[in-house]
Amino acid sequence: MGITVRHATHGDEQPLHALATLTFGLACPPGTTEADITAFIATNLSAERFAGYLADPGRILLLAHDDDRPVGYSMLVRGPIADPDVAAVVDATTSVELSKFYLLAERHGSGAAHALMTATLAEAAATGAETCWLGVNQQNARAARFYTKHGFDIVGVKRFLVGAEWHDDHIRQRKLGQAIRGCTSSATKRT
Repeated sequence: MGITVRHATHGDEQPLHALATLTFGLACPPGTTEADITAFIATNLSAERFAGYLADPGRILLLAHDDDRPVGYSMLVRGPIADPDVAAVVDATTSVELSKFYLLAERHGSGAAHALMTATLAEAAATGAETCWLGVNQQNARAARFYTKHGFDIVGVKRFLVGAEWHDDHIRQRKLGQAIRGCTSSATKRT
């Protein structure tokens, strides 16, 4: 059956939390303590928090599956931008945030991330937004290459709190509707 991407719905809270537990630390720079990662997950990526995200009409959550197994997820967020560093370079009225984009480590390089990103960008465009933005740790070279390949350019910098530690992020943004650099295939999307 291969990779499919669908909207996450009520009942997906636990699979989303399980994916977050396995993937959030992959995006953190070396030296991030396990205690800080655990605290961030407990505060922001618990099953209860995912239930709230799923109930929020300003959020879109997508789940990527390989056959019936969840392998990744993404979350788009519409609305005001609270971070002043982001607000200085991103127009909240014409943009949507790619707040979360995570894939199981064993699925890196398999094409699953491309399928999830293709579906995520289609959903972002469907909101009516002109651009999509995200924050990514400056030391996360793998993610930087992936986001560059998918048309996200660095437009600024911001800080991101993980547990008790502040991290330095790049703010990346891309126009919606533009082709993904170096990619010609499309994702199979089921809703």
